[in-house]
Amino acid sequence: MRPGVLLRFALAGSRTDTIRVVLTGLSAALATLAVLAALTVLAIPTVLDGGRNVSPQYRNPLIAEAGLRVGVAATLVLLTIPVLVLAGQCARFGAPARDRRLAAFRMAGAGPRQAVVIAATEAALASGLGALAGLGIYLVGRQVLGSPGPDGKLALPTDVLPPVWQLAVVVAGIPVLAGLIAMLLLRRVVLTPYGVVRRVRTRPPRPWAGLLILGGLGTAALLAPLTRYLLRSGRSLPYDLFGLAVLVAALAVTVGTITGTGWIAHVTGRLLHRFARRPAGLLAARRLMADPWTGSRTLAALLAAVLFAAIASGVRIRMSTEFAADAEYWRRDAERTGEPYIPQDTTFYEGAHDLVYLALTVALVIAAGGLLVALAESIVSRRRELAALVATGVPRAVLGRALAWQTLTPAVAGIVLAAVTGITLQRSLYGGEVRSNWGTVCGASTTDCVVLPPIVRTAPLPLGDLAGFVGVALAVVLTLLLVSLLLLRTSTAVEELRTA
Repeated sequence: MRPGVLLRFALAGSRTDTIRVVLTGLSAALATLAVLAALTVLAIPTVLDGGRNVSPQYRNPLIAEAGLRVGVAATLVLLTIPVLVLAGQCARFGAPARDRRLAAFRMAGAGPRQAVVIAATEAALASGLGALAGLGIYLVGRQVLGSPGPDGKLALPTDVLPPVWQLAVVVAGIPVLAGLIAMLLLRRVVLTPYGVVRRVRTRPPRPWAGLLILGGLGTAALLAPLTRYLLRSGRSLPYDLFGLAVLVAALAVTVGTITGTGWIAHVTGRLLHRFARRPAGLLAARRLMADPWTGSRTLAALLAAVLFAAIASGVRIRMSTEFAADAEYWRRDAERTGEPYIPQDTTFYEGAHDLVYLALTVALVIAAGGLLVALAESIVSRRRELAALVATGVPRAVLGRALAWQTLTPAVAGIVLAAVTGITLQRSLYGGEVRSNWGTVCGASTTDCVVLPPIVRTAPLPLGDLAGFVGVALAVVLTLLLVSLLLLRTSTAVEELRTA
């Protein structure tokens, strides 16, 4: 197929196809901005200042200090994960109309591989336009935000630019990645001249995800007592081995939470089918059991954000408790020596945690966008089925309640599980007890010395932060459900029996 013909076929389509292209381009623009921001942080030159590798022209120490930039860049790259999930869900939007268009291409003589290439080209073109838009926003933002503040320092690294070849790789690589993802999503689709046949999984999800979560939590729970046992016997756990165990535990819990959404949906569907007595609950239960994978793909990004938020909240409250214990120890030290007590400045660490919370909030918003697209696609793709139910006498209110059960049941269970798993992982790795410094403090003479024991405190559970993140996630799901209910009313019109 000639490139011109391929381009023309990829750009053809209805209004639904246009919406899918716009959403895919928006996702690509967000991913481009995140990757370019990470490359900009890594491109900052360092200056040796007093034995420290810093860049004094920046106001934020997270950017000024070279040792902290890798963490900032890694956080920005991690933000692309929910963006890619959103892009994958946007590629599924309007699937019935796209399937009919691809079937028409097959009827006109196109081969199965050519039809897949047309769909992949559409995704690549949309992502290419989005990547170019993201590059334009990035370059304009450098000029708009490039003015230094009253102190002469920059808030963002707008004075540096990644190498041109890196910009080219990002702008060219994102469309290629989008095309490959589109081809991957079509691997279970058989394109025929008479329609599209999708190979669906009929086997229920296996509980491997739950076993991964339990294995990760068990590994983390064994680290603290093992370390204490080795210290009592005069030995210590090698640092590399400890880091590897922490990494394995964190990866197992994260992968189990993300990949377990289908299993969670299937289990909640079985429980709902067992205890529900109303038609709405039974409809939702059968839908969850028949296809637990539909909404779970996008729910995974939301659960990952809640999981990391729970871990971050546990780390934050532990660090705050540790600062309070150290402050109490140094206050006693100052009283013993008669020297003035100078409190430790913790604004840097608090600001770092605030930025982490901001990044997690952005991830929640992006995941919410993907979930909205998934809900809309679920309604639009089944509008003929829903219209048939309404035409046979099923009230729209019953269908609305069924949609609510189908959306909220796995979402609530998954969000609570992710929050509990995250805080359990953090407490298992670091424990709940913190100790301050300790040492020998002398008064006016060397004979007047006492040993100040360490201040031991127990870090409380971050119930406030956990409730905040869980509440925000549930509020997001509830808001998206209300929006999808508005779409349900228009999708159940009797006319859909003829036009769908």
